[in-house]
Amino acid sequence: MTGEYMAGERGDRRLAERFEEHRGQLKAVAYRMLGSLSEAEDAVQEAWLRLDRAGADGIGNLGAWLTTVTGRVCLDLLRSRTARREEPMTEGFDTFVPDPVLRALPQGDPEEAALHTDSVGVALLVVLEALEPAERLAFVLHDMFAVPFDDIAPILERSPAATRQLASRARRRVRDATPVADPDLGRQRRAVEAFLAASRAGDFEALLSVLHPDVVLRADAGALASGVAASKVLRGARTVATGAFHFRHLAGFARLALVNGAVGTVAVVEGRPRSVTYVTVADGLITGMYILADPDRLAVLDVTGLQT
Repeated sequence: MTGEYMAGERGDRRLAERFEEHRGQLKAVAYRMLGSLSEAEDAVQEAWLRLDRAGADGIGNLGAWLTTVTGRVCLDLLRSRTARREEPMTEGFDTFVPDPVLRALPQGDPEEAALHTDSVGVALLVVLEALEPAERLAFVLHDMFAVPFDDIAPILERSPAATRQLASRARRRVRDATPVADPDLGRQRRAVEAFLAASRAGDFEALLSVLHPDVVLRADAGALASGVAASKVLRGARTVATGAFHFRHLAGFARLALVNGAVGTVAVVEGRPRSVTYVTVADGLITGMYILADPDRLAVLDVTGLQT
């Protein structure tokens, strides 16, 4: 009996070890599907529980099996998710800003730093949020993780041809809605630093000078925020600059950081994050600002390693 128990224990340990080899990709899939780090963790945990119940016998490609299982779990979560905000969608988007992936901005070569960051930008995740769940699954699994349509189709209970059409439709929407952004971290940094300097100085005209005329600001402050701090979408340089001017006091607490692979800021007050800002930059001007100010979601972020 003891020998059988130990053999089973070793088998369970080996299964867990094999699962851990795929955890990173599974979390990447779930994060792109859900835009939430905590929900992504839950989805990956559910994938483990299903593997633990099923066992690996008969699974030829464990990584592919786990990826499709995680996709199915995420699809169920998306379908059951209630509307995140009470206000109606604006041009297909609400004020949702996904959980950020934060890393310190090294003092060395910014291009080298980019190699160590999460490659999916906040702007893209916002676009993915506007897709129908089936579209999102087809696009994420096929276009981002090269899962064949033949493997995605059973999850959606559709034919491979119909699944291909879903991905194609999603691809067009992503291409049309994702803002053009300069990938050069040095130019991003100069634009962000100019914005911070103008905010700290209370220089409204300097703020305008670093904002693109058609800049869009999306602020997610959570469901309970109200008044000037409420979740909102602002459009146009003067409107965005006016909105930023109300919160210029936070600029003094802002630290530069890599936010989903781009230069952004984290405002840290008494060791706790008050806001995280992700920006898109084109031709030296800020074209998009995505601000997470939801205190509940900010409370779980670890900002101890960010530069001062």
